[in-house]
Amino acid sequence: MDITAFIASRREVLLIGDYNTYRTQLARQLLGLRKRLDRATPKREKFAVKEVTAEEISSNHEFVHLQLLTAERAWAHAMFMKTSHGDDTSGKGVTGTTRSHIISRLAKAAKTARELVALLQNQESTKATEQDLLEARAYHGTLAGAEEFEKQAAGKREDDRPQEQRWQPCLRHFSEARVIYAALLEKEKKEIYREILANTVDPTIRYAAYQAQLSRTIPISTIAKRYFPRQDKELVGLIERVDEYALKDKPVPKSDEEAEGEAQEIPNSVSWRGRKANIVDASIGQALANVTAAEARLRAYLAGNPTASHREKAAAYDDILTASQDAADATKRATDELEKERVDEGDARMQDLRVTSLSVDYDLVSWRVGRNRVLIGDDDGLTFTAQQPKKSKRSRKDGTPYPEKEEPRSRKLARLRERNVMYDATIQSINSVKDLRGGMRDATFVQELETKAAYFRALKLLNISYSHSLLGNHVNSLALLKRASDLVATMPSGPEKSVQEAPPTLHLSQDSIRKTQKLVSSLLSRTHALVELHNLESNAASTASKSAGTALPLIQNLHAYPPPGVQVDLENLVQYPPEMQPVPIKPLFLDVAWNYIKYPGSGRGVQKGREEGLADGEKGVVNGVEGGSEEQPPAKKRGWFGFGGR
Repeated sequence: MDITAFIASRREVLLIGDYNTYRTQLARQLLGLRKRLDRATPKREKFAVKEVTAEEISSNHEFVHLQLLTAERAWAHAMFMKTSHGDDTSGKGVTGTTRSHIISRLAKAAKTARELVALLQNQESTKATEQDLLEARAYHGTLAGAEEFEKQAAGKREDDRPQEQRWQPCLRHFSEARVIYAALLEKEKKEIYREILANTVDPTIRYAAYQAQLSRTIPISTIAKRYFPRQDKELVGLIERVDEYALKDKPVPKSDEEAEGEAQEIPNSVSWRGRKANIVDASIGQALANVTAAEARLRAYLAGNPTASHREKAAAYDDILTASQDAADATKRATDELEKERVDEGDARMQDLRVTSLSVDYDLVSWRVGRNRVLIGDDDGLTFTAQQPKKSKRSRKDGTPYPEKEEPRSRKLARLRERNVMYDATIQSINSVKDLRGGMRDATFVQELETKAAYFRALKLLNISYSHSLLGNHVNSLALLKRASDLVATMPSGPEKSVQEAPPTLHLSQDSIRKTQKLVSSLLSRTHALVELHNLESNAASTASKSAGTALPLIQNLHAYPPPGVQVDLENLVQYPPEMQPVPIKPLFLDVAWNYIKYPGSGRGVQKGREEGLADGEKGVVNGVEGGSEEQPPAKKRGWFGFGGR
């Protein structure tokens, strides 16, 4: 039945549209499906609810799609109302009837998904597989969890229960979905399950765990296993048949690098730009030791999995980001305690905490930027190539495979839009470092931050120029590339040395900057040439269009190649009806010397001779001198100019 793939394919519309567009599309698809299944209510008849049965699902799997589209439409309606009120700056959130309407739409979506799960549990009648049942349970868990999340995330609280108890239903539903999707991912290794976990389930569990006052150091997988409904023995059996270690820790042999990372000693000092600061709080030292261990694990994963996808590599940054955030929180708590005690800023402990705080916060931003760089792609998104299309498993009726299709332009633009979002987040993170206390006092440090921000701004402009090139706007692309060229031209040739086999962070290598400068320069020249060619073509086309009315027939203009962009006028082949026109022929020379030269036998006198005379050896009489040849009678005239006649 491919429940997860069916939902994910429909939600791809959200890459280029909003939730209202998605809802409208779902309504059209739902109406067409009802007509095909004979479930549409005829005109002038009262609407009657027609429930789907297990026998109908067994005969036609489109009845499953009917339930899914109904649930998705209700969910899209709720998300549209929520996002339309997202610009509210009052701080009260979504309240009143709007909040109740959102919750009711989510409740309808969860109810429809729950009805589908109840139908698929009758596997003998519906012929549903265990995987279909698991995917339906996971889909219901996300919708039910979204409903519970919305009940607690905004507006007035409906009860006075403790914070942890109020968020337990949300954690329970999302934990169920998380465990199921993780088990399916472990079995089939499909990217679709990983995207759902990374984009929807894991962030929601992390936020709900924070609201439930759980420690940030607890992994999401551990939280999901803790709140998973183990009392449902049937569900537990289904999951364990898919993945044996879905509900328990998998024994993983530790490598030497991981063991070395875990055995790191607690540091007692921090170095920041040539200055050494002592660690005044034990919790800060422990947090920094955890950061060092997480960094070692990250290095080991990246070195051992060079062919992993970008999302998998980015997911490996979660541990070190969590550890760095814990170190920043520990430093802030220690600083707040000294400020409450009104310790003077000149005190050594306060000075050490200021330096430690700046170092830890900078490292946290650096790891965030590194994760964004991994998500963007190879070479920080310097190049943009089309993705290889997925080969269709189905074949034509004659047995031949379907031809491979090129990636559509809309998908390319969507990928470029995702890159630009990551560039904006990266630039914002770099600028946030300037707001750290003590950061703006170091002019050299601020200049380095400006250089790194300029690097990512140039890459952002470069990717925007790619989108304009796809749309044919080469002039806009040229302007963006010129701005990017100006940004990379101001960057030093080698700001920092590259570290071998180091995870990507905020540190920029000399090779990256040099490669960016070279590619931007070449693309600038190429786009400039394209703009000039288009200008020449447009000028030639305009000139040709102006002279189209006086153009010669094609038969008289075969020697000239038509200008670019101008089509040959096949209606002007020859001139008809023909007109009398002069025809070029061999020129006629009149003998003007006849009046001046006495030829033999002519009997005429010479009035005046030519000054230059005739050539040597020529026979005749010049100025009264007779030639050596005998006189011959003149030839008889035959018609005009000697042609024809009798």
